[in-house]
Amino acid sequence: MLRLLTIIGFICWSGTIFSQSMLTPEKLWSLGRVSAQGISKDGQKVYYSVSVPDMQENKSKTTYYEISIQGGTAKKIDAVPDENMVSAGPEAENIKASSNGDHVIFTKEVKIMDVKGSERYPAMSKSNVLIYDELNQRHWDTWEDGSYSHVFLAENIAGYALREKDIMKDERFDCPQKPHGGAEDLLFSGDDQYVLYVTKKKTGKEYAISTNTDIYAYHIATAVTTNLTEGMEGYDTNPAFSHDGKTMAWLSMKTDGCESDKNELWVMNWETKTKKNLTADWDENVGDFVWSADDQKIYFTAPWHGTQQLFELSYTTGFSDPVIRQVTKGMFDVAGIAGQSGATMVVSRTDMNHAAELYTVDLSNGNMNQLTHVNDGAYTAIRMCKIEERYTELDKGERLFSWVIYPPDFNPNKKYPVLLYCQGGPQSALTQFYSFRWNFQLMASQGYIVIAPNRTGMPGWGTKWNADISKDWGGNPMRDYLAAIDDISTEPYVDVDRRGAVGASYGGYSVFMLAGIHEGRFKTFISHCGLFDLKSWYGTTEELWFANWDIGGPYWEKNNAEAINSYRYFSPSNYVEHWTSPIMVIQGGKDYRVPIEQGLQAFQAAQLKGLKSRFLLLPEENHWVMKPQNGMVWQQEFYRWLKETL
Repeated sequence: MLRLLTIIGFICWSGTIFSQSMLTPEKLWSLGRVSAQGISKDGQKVYYSVSVPDMQENKSKTTYYEISIQGGTAKKIDAVPDENMVSAGPEAENIKASSNGDHVIFTKEVKIMDVKGSERYPAMSKSNVLIYDELNQRHWDTWEDGSYSHVFLAENIAGYALREKDIMKDERFDCPQKPHGGAEDLLFSGDDQYVLYVTKKKTGKEYAISTNTDIYAYHIATAVTTNLTEGMEGYDTNPAFSHDGKTMAWLSMKTDGCESDKNELWVMNWETKTKKNLTADWDENVGDFVWSADDQKIYFTAPWHGTQQLFELSYTTGFSDPVIRQVTKGMFDVAGIAGQSGATMVVSRTDMNHAAELYTVDLSNGNMNQLTHVNDGAYTAIRMCKIEERYTELDKGERLFSWVIYPPDFNPNKKYPVLLYCQGGPQSALTQFYSFRWNFQLMASQGYIVIAPNRTGMPGWGTKWNADISKDWGGNPMRDYLAAIDDISTEPYVDVDRRGAVGASYGGYSVFMLAGIHEGRFKTFISHCGLFDLKSWYGTTEELWFANWDIGGPYWEKNNAEAINSYRYFSPSNYVEHWTSPIMVIQGGKDYRVPIEQGLQAFQAAQLKGLKSRFLLLPEENHWVMKPQNGMVWQQEFYRWLKETL
């Protein structure tokens, strides 16, 4: 009988394996994209949304659900309950009500300046001329039109925002911060007497070269505005009050102009306005954070050794002697915090084989239970990839960590092509994230081994390793990439004649750089929105603080040794004479961070050198690919190129 059960079990298991197939772009884009929307006030329900791209409509469709924090069957709802319950008009965004219900704040665009030819010359109504007298004429993917996002305060009368007041009247500043700020940039103080908002009160050239955002407090009774973070020179963001309203926490970077400085967690006593840095002695970066339900702890996410985990910060009276404890551990990312209910935290979790789902975390021991199961059914038909950690010995006793992702049917007795994945940022973490474009599971499922190094410049390995990439773009990071590909190439299952390098943004820069210094290692390259020529890039990019900090400054400063070194040795355009391998160049037409001339120059150079090359232009996309059909074409062309050249 036991033998019969074993045979039956084997047949069932075999049927499951053989009914599974490799991940394809179509299957990837059919997965639900789960996003936490919050927890009910009583802590018993979790709200979340699921977005699925609609290829025919060329946009995503979103459905909302609620589920018991204990698990069970999710219930579809029309919308997440609006605790504000205030109408502020069709143009209002980021609506928030005060806890006492007396007031409401929101943001909307306000026209401050005339920059259009048709505005300055009304008779020329068909003109589409734009006129600028100073910098920051465009940002991310949008040309400035003279409008600024302002914070409005209104009275909450029977659920309507009435007698609204622009508390940033006539100011040429934005809240939320553009291009990626949101509702986290404004709130009421815990005592409801102040409106707090994040902005950078600089314009023109000063705006373009500075990261000095501050947190401002507008006193409702007196209309007086105070800078709460005056003298703190870097990013100050994400203010959040303790539940008792007595303390404000926020994230702060120390250095003006350094967008990837150590992100530290600060607190301020609201009565005395005394401040304290709680993570000054912790050698990592703080991500999302929330106050504990009893205000005795703060929970936050942070990159940690190739993953992103949940941490707990506890302290004694007066925020002295802070102690940090890692709550979760494992080969996954805690990608975000939804909220707390008692001894349970709800988080979003991913790994390289699984898109985001919501999990509960037992805060006492870090144990996790899956709460949502949006994509479980899809995974039963998709074969998973084996993922391993790998360490490579570098010079000076350093070790380089990499993730290695193997094809689902990996056989160590066979030979496989290898893709070196180059991460962007340049100081973003390479963890167990799940991307719907740069998807390692999809790459491996097409028959490629993927090696993804945590090269110099990535958080999760100490602040020095994170910072050391600045002004050394083409130095140690390239050393790390070549060391990683050389190391894995010693394995008998690697086909050393079929190796490629792929990446976007700084990863795209890395691909261009490697194309000129790889000395025959790589057979093919794919660069998406990569920086090709540092001099022309400096002359066209918008956030100049980034260029000044990371490459040293303007190309015309002949006495600036750091800048001279970057332009001379770290610009990929200086190494085109050594390009010998096929290369595909992908470029967003509305990418003003890495403008279109970067991709055009690289493709033109490859063509003039007689190399097999392809230019994939996405005219309406920015630094990313947002539209579903464009994303699908991107995937198809990515793998068509690899099939042709690798």
